[in-house]
Amino acid sequence: MIKTDAWVLYAGPEPSRKQAPVAGELRRETFEFSDLEADEVLVEPLYGSWEANLDHALSRNPVDICRQRREDKIVLGNGALVRIVERGSDVKTLKEGEICMVMPFGKRDEYGFAELVYAYDAPGTIGVMAQRTKMRADNLVAVPTDSRHSLLQWATYGRYFTAWDNWKVASACWRSQLPDVDPADYLVFGWGGGTTLAELQLAKREGFRVAMTASNDRRLEELAKLGITPVDRRKFQNLAYDDERYKTDPEYQASYRESERAFAETIAELSGGRGVAIFLDNLGGALYRATMRVVGRTGIIATVGWKTGMRLWNLRATECINRRLHIHTHAWRYDDSITIRDFQETSGWIGQEPTEIFDFDEVPKLASDYLNGKIQTYFPIYRINAV
Repeated sequence: MIKTDAWVLYAGPEPSRKQAPVAGELRRETFEFSDLEADEVLVEPLYGSWEANLDHALSRNPVDICRQRREDKIVLGNGALVRIVERGSDVKTLKEGEICMVMPFGKRDEYGFAELVYAYDAPGTIGVMAQRTKMRADNLVAVPTDSRHSLLQWATYGRYFTAWDNWKVASACWRSQLPDVDPADYLVFGWGGGTTLAELQLAKREGFRVAMTASNDRRLEELAKLGITPVDRRKFQNLAYDDERYKTDPEYQASYRESERAFAETIAELSGGRGVAIFLDNLGGALYRATMRVVGRTGIIATVGWKTGMRLWNLRATECINRRLHIHTHAWRYDDSITIRDFQETSGWIGQEPTEIFDFDEVPKLASDYLNGKIQTYFPIYRINAV
């Protein structure tokens, strides 16, 4: 058995329909796991990236992931740079001391897409929120030797890999309907977030107009520096839609309609009256009504997540008549991993040097700050071991 210092999440109480899920908390303790299998490697995590699935796991929304895996406790974390310490007997392609990116594939389908995610819903997998952990060697992709980008920049890879895959599908679908138009006349817009930021950078490279919301001055300035039109989310503070309140609370209805009107006017100005060509919506939930209000004809609604709600309602006739396409992707195709890494290295399409870096002792603070909207930048990082 191998012992390590780790942040651990325990299963919550038995769920019931009458009681909301009880949020989990990370506990720091010694965690034990079995010795290496022939196809595994022992690694030291260096820099971890705080991903949305960590927030889902801690909030137990939509599920208690420990109970789903039938495990009393688990170690989370599936986005990180790691250093190889020891190799299983069948591992020939990686070297001890090599620094790699973790690919979050717990179980893949026949096409190489993720069905279960490593260190999230894949049973028996041990995440990177530990001083040492183990994983299958085929879940590692080496950081390029003598890269022109820093290790901290490479630690942002997860959002970029996800963005690459979603944009590949969304862009192809949009062009399938309008192959001969100039993208400079069309707007790609997104709610805030690191994956959306990365995807908008790809859209900009293809010649689209690009714009994105942000809720603090630091992020708005960062967007402007990257050539993305910043839209201050604080101008539409009452844009979260609640159907019951809308029907029963006149004051709420009025404030919502005013926010939606202002948002629609902003989009009309940015898009030349066409509406959004490709809307990157990884939030869903209460913002979905506003999203659909501003998507133009032949528009795309593209998503890789469901941060504020999974269940959405559409009027099918309206979507058909307006020829609007809904794109849903998850992570990326395993066989594309090397291609995406090499594109990042050669093109410079990579995260800026992260500035919000939390020590291993501060992981619970990072979790709290992320949950409460206190993170100022797009790529919060936690440091596990010294480089």
